[in-house]
Amino acid sequence: MFSNITDKIRLLFRKDKEPYLCFYKMLGFYPRNIEIYQQALLHKSSSIKAGKGRLLNNERLEFLGDAILDAIVADIVYKKFEGKREGFLTNTRSKIVQRETLNRVAVEIGLDKLIKYTTRQSSHNSYMCGNAFEALIGAIYLDRGYRACKKFMEERIINQSLNLEKISRKEVIFKSKLIEWSQKNKFCVEFNLIEQSLDSDQNPIFETQITVENIPAGTGKGYSKKESQQEAAHATLAKIKGDPQFIDAIFAAKAEREKAAETAESENTTAIHEEAIAVEESISVREEEIPEEHFVDTERIIAEAEEVAFRVRGEKRCVSKFGRSENI
Repeated sequence: MFSNITDKIRLLFRKDKEPYLCFYKMLGFYPRNIEIYQQALLHKSSSIKAGKGRLLNNERLEFLGDAILDAIVADIVYKKFEGKREGFLTNTRSKIVQRETLNRVAVEIGLDKLIKYTTRQSSHNSYMCGNAFEALIGAIYLDRGYRACKKFMEERIINQSLNLEKISRKEVIFKSKLIEWSQKNKFCVEFNLIEQSLDSDQNPIFETQITVENIPAGTGKGYSKKESQQEAAHATLAKIKGDPQFIDAIFAAKAEREKAAETAESENTTAIHEEAIAVEESISVREEEIPEEHFVDTERIIAEAEEVAFRVRGEKRCVSKFGRSENI
């Protein structure tokens, strides 16, 4: 309270009051270092150059905010649901921090109207608002600390926009969560039905295996394809979270795929460029005018050749008639 009064007094002496007031309405307090909050709203499509040519956007703040948000929500859920098992708490936290929830929350607090991005990116990035919300949490943490982050989440987000009891009862769709993770981090994920059999009661059993960057991940069985995919996605998410060797392997495979794609694109561009040059040179040669002197020389050579041929034919006729050569 006292801190906000002090910040409000300082604001009276500032010329650029509008950004501070805008953030105050959203956060419930005045920013101290407003540049961090402005960076949190800067999508990578609108990156600006900072010192030493470094590009400035909200990706680093998003990384920080993601970790802080997980800790805060875990703290809140732990205290809210006393006596609940670890699995319940983990699932409830996952439902709160999933991209769909964060996107909705970001829109409700008006964050979507403040994000700076290119128009093309907005139509291809459905997680932009959720990512910006995480970056905002990172900015609050750097500017005000953990307590301010937790207070903002409790008073401005959970109490006003989220019903924890309702969220906790909502089923976790692991397949959607895995797809969301893959799209956010640009990984190739495939769901493959590897076996279909019957149990002792002749009920069909499906087994699905998931690959990440063509590396086997989780497998799951169920009495439907959907159920087997759900189980396989659950196992894959657990592997992503708890298997460092698997993480290293998929990141290495992703880097190799991206490098191969860049090489192929570069070669294709070079080939197209070379073909264009060849076509241009061919057209240039065809359009080149033949010098006028060339026609003059050609006509003279033809005339001389005709004259010689005529004389040779005349000499042959003389030899044939008299049996010897005569000069004509």
